[in-house]
Amino acid sequence: MAIWSIVRRKVSNSFASSILKQSRKSGSTTTNHRYYGAFAKEISLVARGSQVVNSTGLRSYLGYHLSSNAISRVTVPCIQTFNTRIRLFSSDNDGSVDAVVPFMGESITDGTLATFLKKPGDHVEADEPIAQIETDKVTIDVASPVAGTIEKFVAKEGDTVEPGFKIAVISQSSGAATQVKESEKKPEETKPEEKEEKPKPVAEAPPSPKVETSPPKEKPRAPPPPPASGQSPREPQLPPKDRERRVPMTRLRKRIATRLKDSQNTFALLTTFNEVDMTNLMKLRSEYKDAFLEKHGVKLGLMSGFVKGAISALQNQPVVNAVIDGEDIIYRDYVDISIAVGTPKGLVVPVLRNVENMNFAEIEKEINKLAKKATAGTISIDEMAGGTFTISNGGVYGSLLSTPIINPPQSAILGMHSIVNRPMVVGGEIMSRPMMYIALTYDHRLIDGREAVLFLRRIKDVVEDPRRLLLDI
Repeated sequence: MAIWSIVRRKVSNSFASSILKQSRKSGSTTTNHRYYGAFAKEISLVARGSQVVNSTGLRSYLGYHLSSNAISRVTVPCIQTFNTRIRLFSSDNDGSVDAVVPFMGESITDGTLATFLKKPGDHVEADEPIAQIETDKVTIDVASPVAGTIEKFVAKEGDTVEPGFKIAVISQSSGAATQVKESEKKPEETKPEEKEEKPKPVAEAPPSPKVETSPPKEKPRAPPPPPASGQSPREPQLPPKDRERRVPMTRLRKRIATRLKDSQNTFALLTTFNEVDMTNLMKLRSEYKDAFLEKHGVKLGLMSGFVKGAISALQNQPVVNAVIDGEDIIYRDYVDISIAVGTPKGLVVPVLRNVENMNFAEIEKEINKLAKKATAGTISIDEMAGGTFTISNGGVYGSLLSTPIINPPQSAILGMHSIVNRPMVVGGEIMSRPMMYIALTYDHRLIDGREAVLFLRRIKDVVEDPRRLLLDI
């Protein structure tokens, strides 16, 4: 079955009929006739199987005398499926190609054009990023579909764009750069002419001198009364406006603000605290860090110990791993732990999937990989979706104590803090111990205080004595 699809600019009915007659002569069956508005300017491309020819070759292919200026595009039989990133036709005689916004994810419908990485006239390679689109979750690069020169940008920074939106025109010819530079110079060259064309102001006769009369002397005014007691003699001096800066919020910051406020408005937030003696975990790390690095190729950190402790606590208190859905409670028999990572653009929470099946080395490798991608801005939406529980380590910034906010749709979040040597009573003696405060913020609609306290107690026991994990006690 052959399908003829004609895209035309000014095509008469008689021309369309002649095309259909020609198709019947060749033995093909016309099943669908679709007419679209013209997209090309001067030249068109035709896909014939795996071969691509321009409109000047249509006469020999169709065997009929056609005007190349009348046709914008003809899709001939043996249509081949092309990748969506491949351009089947150019927009001008120089072979220009449009750079469009790529698909950004199932849950993302639009984004903001944050910045251009190139300028008009710059040379770019195929798949080289030329702009960045900022969404609610991630920053996405817009890549050049071909190697060439940026002819012009058709969108501005700050515009809201959707997948498929055209933002730039890439010229594959070498002459585009000189055309852009010449066009940029033209306004500058015309400035002197414009100045010369401006008419000179006509000299006006000087005004006749006016006789100045001395104004009448005013009576001296009485000084203002002193301010009443309790009133300040002057109004407060506000800082000048030129010392303030107003900048629009990024989409990521807007999304973070919305989610955290929704969490505060939806959940019955309550936080409970405990403290952990880090002596044994730090000693374990100090003794085996070199051997661990040599065997697994990653450093042994403290985060893996807390992840292991959280897994054990979640398994002992499954309600902390659950979530309210309407009038039901969903208990999840798997553990996906989100790790809060602070980046220059905002807070992101990549997820460790099925972490209950991981060992210390696998946890450290996955955290290291996701943290690097989050900092570089290359983390994907799939790597941040989901999660049943979150761990936030404010101690890396020096936080001593905090009350973290739940990451919806989860029901609890663990907050880690800085390690500080404090005097502690150990075996009846006062000793200096490295101590850390830990906090658990939970949804009190679902989790009672008993479960929350036992949860933190389990993390404390595992971190203070990691041998419990081996013995499962």
